[in-house]
Amino acid sequence: MVARAYTVAFQGVEARLVEVQCAIAAGLPAFNLVGLPDKAVSEARERVRAAMTAMGLALPAKRITVNLSPADLPKEGSHFDLPIALAVLAAMEVVPADAVAAQVALGELSLDGSLVPVIGALPAALAAAEADCGLICPAACGAEAAWVEAVQVIAPKTLLALVNHFNGRAVLAPARPGIVADSGADKDLRDVRGQERAKRALEIAAAGRHHLLMIGPPGSGKSMLAARLPGILPPLDPGEALETSMIHSLAGLLDEGGISRRRPFRAPHHTASMAAIVGGGRSAKPGEISLAHHGVLFLDELPEFPRAVLETLRQPIETGDVVVARANAHVRYPCRFMLVAAANPCRCGHLADPARACARVPDCGADYLGRISGPLMDRFDLRIDVPPVALTDLASVTPGEASAAVAARVAQARAIQRDRFAEFADVALNADAEGDLLQDIAAPSSAASALLADIARKFRLSARAYHRVLRVARTIADLEASEPVEKRHIAEAAGYRLAL
Repeated sequence: MVARAYTVAFQGVEARLVEVQCAIAAGLPAFNLVGLPDKAVSEARERVRAAMTAMGLALPAKRITVNLSPADLPKEGSHFDLPIALAVLAAMEVVPADAVAAQVALGELSLDGSLVPVIGALPAALAAAEADCGLICPAACGAEAAWVEAVQVIAPKTLLALVNHFNGRAVLAPARPGIVADSGADKDLRDVRGQERAKRALEIAAAGRHHLLMIGPPGSGKSMLAARLPGILPPLDPGEALETSMIHSLAGLLDEGGISRRRPFRAPHHTASMAAIVGGGRSAKPGEISLAHHGVLFLDELPEFPRAVLETLRQPIETGDVVVARANAHVRYPCRFMLVAAANPCRCGHLADPARACARVPDCGADYLGRISGPLMDRFDLRIDVPPVALTDLASVTPGEASAAVAARVAQARAIQRDRFAEFADVALNADAEGDLLQDIAAPSSAASALLADIARKFRLSARAYHRVLRVARTIADLEASEPVEKRHIAEAAGYRLAL
């Protein structure tokens, strides 16, 4: 008899079903594990053996063979411990084989038989729901997996508790979803003195998910402005929250099963490697651009990032996903993020101040910003200069506009876009529109069209730049709840495009 249990193997955010087959036959005592396991999976034999010993069970003195099917799919991770143990227990007739075969299981075993939390419980629960199975996972993962209401989640603390559950001695109650994580208090825009143009650009970027580049001397407030973006962005809708949480689950970032409605804000240091930014490593894990899915990726000191790392952002910005290619796998992760970057105008940062600038002005500025390639620079929808804050603004006791007021306008503009693109599966915001759809939704008035044509000719805009000006103008019109794109909208959008 061959006993069967089921688990998953992760390929990006996709969880592929894996059948764990166990056969016990006469022969010299052995425990063989086949099916392309990695080192962590191969070591499961000893953890399973020790966990059963802790329960008072001994493996039979026979030939035990466990096969992980499909055999040509790489198996990685310690979460294979629990399904291997269940398949062996079913083959030993310790637990009912039919009950085990109706579940998808994942979890790491300690030597004392307790279950250790693993990553990926949320995508595993989705795979179980698609297969019309239940899910078994460690107790620490139960709250996360239970967010998938279509699947019943059993989350025992130990292997013994699971055996007793299957045998009806102590039936476990289904796990309950974790609480929605509290996003906490966001930083408020009212703390920023002056910089009204930068605040306006921040509002436009948030309303249409446009990419923003801020260039200014040290201390002008670039990082301070970026840190206040989460406070003006609308919360994730349920579908977006599930997509984002699946990626965070694979990265082990979900805290006690709580799913947050707050949009991600990722700010990696400029020393981050290519694998850290775009994804990769030995197990092709998601990078910062995927962890920022449906949120913000903030790159401070943009020219200090390695040139090769910056160039890898060009394709994901356009496509909204990234393929991490390895010798044994090609893994796709979604990464539809808003790129916000900040940079000094030169290495010393005082290019515009003759009293403080270095002797290489203006060549130092051209060399420093020249580290950002033209094709990448062309992908920023809004490019603004952030000058030093005036002393009168710093001394002012009158606070600026609060984030709540800006957030209300952003939410209204996004609601307009949501209604506009309701029939389109792959288009959610103005930044996604292209081709005939863009020409249809952002068709400018005759005066606006003439102005845009003059700007395109005079400044020799690329096709990408032309369309990005049109998208930003459409967002500016949405913030005013204006149906047509007027001349003033084109003028403001082009002003942000040609500012630097």
